Amino acid sequence: MAGIAGVTYKIMPVSPETDLEEIKKEISKLLEPRGANSIAFREEPIAFGLKAVIVVFQWPEEKELEEIEKILGEVENVQSVQMIDIRKIA
Repeated sequence: MAGIAGVTYKIMPVSPETDLEEIKKEISKLLEPRGANSIAFREEPIAFGLKAVIVVFQWPEEKELEEIEKILGEVENVQSVQMIDIRKIA
């Protein structure tokens, strides 16, 4: 039986004026149909009003994550995507 991984990504918007709520909605819309569960967000101050979106979700271990990074990078107003943690949780 395959396990579940806890995955964390840091999403950097293109500017401090970027609507982070729109980015969060789009990320949820893209991740859920691909198998992500328990999606949660937090914001992390970077500098000069810029905030990163931190997204944490559960992911089936048998599924590849490379596709996810590519998809997240294509969200409108996202400058960069970086995986910052992955660990087995079940």
